[in-house]
Amino acid sequence: MKKIILIGRSEAGKTTLMQALKGESIHYHKTQYVNRFDVVIDTPGEYIQSKNLGSAIAMYSFEADVVGMLMSATEPYSLYPPECAVVANRRVIGIITQKNDPNADIPQARRWLELAGCADIFEVDSKTGEGIDEILKYLND
Repeated sequence: MKKIILIGRSEAGKTTLMQALKGESIHYHKTQYVNRFDVVIDTPGEYIQSKNLGSAIAMYSFEADVVGMLMSATEPYSLYPPECAVVANRRVIGIITQKNDPNADIPQARRWLELAGCADIFEVDSKTGEGIDEILKYLND
């Protein structure tokens, strides 16, 4: 199985997705530091939200086979600059989270991830498990 690093702003659903990928029960847990598990690296949202901590994301991405850029379907804006995925020396996928939220705008989240340069884009709802199998299949190929 390929190792994936999950990046995205705070509350984008990184830790919840990580729990769903590992088959764990979902419980809220604020990530305070980089957590390395078997095949998932979970990062705090502050790392992508702060220019001073952004280099840490680059350093930890070297430990992964795939970079997963998370974008909540409820986001009012994107933190990812256009074509930022090209600087990664790993495969970069987009993961749209919170797809079943009443305020979800999936087409907008997809456009932002496409603009960032994500090779493949998955839609998930970690609480219901929708889309988790597709990500696991991708990581196992």
